[in-house]
Amino acid sequence: MKYFIGADHAGIEIKKFVKELFEKKGHTVEDLGPFNKDRVDYPDFAAKVCEAVLTNEDSKGILICGTGLGMSMSANKFDGIRAALCHNTYSAAMAREHNDANVLCLGERVLGYGMVEAIVDAWDSHSFEGGRHANRVEKINKLGSCRV
Repeated sequence: MKYFIGADHAGIEIKKFVKELFEKKGHTVEDLGPFNKDRVDYPDFAAKVCEAVLTNEDSKGILICGTGLGMSMSANKFDGIRAALCHNTYSAAMAREHNDANVLCLGERVLGYGMVEAIVDAWDSHSFEGGRHANRVEKINKLGSCRV
């Protein structure tokens, strides 16, 4: 699996750790930045990762900021992206199994390294079940073009 990873200044330390975890599992991980702790805006890096996921078939993304909230909100603005903010292993498993999430969002300031590793393991060891969930995912995908 090819992963694209990005963060903001508040997620840069966990980004390095998560990249190494996915690489140890045999995945290819392309780091889209940033590469230092200078202040940056999370929507810019969410856009980079989401655009890469959408233009590279069979790839997924990882986004990290302080809480994961800003990254998940930004990522879910992209049609075709189903970003899941996960703070526990159950959410990570269900995001993959039931929602076919293609972007994992994490918060460096709210998760410890042990929980991050457990979430990555859960995310990586589960896949989309399809079946009754496929219709729901299709409905999520159609929401991208909704306007009030």
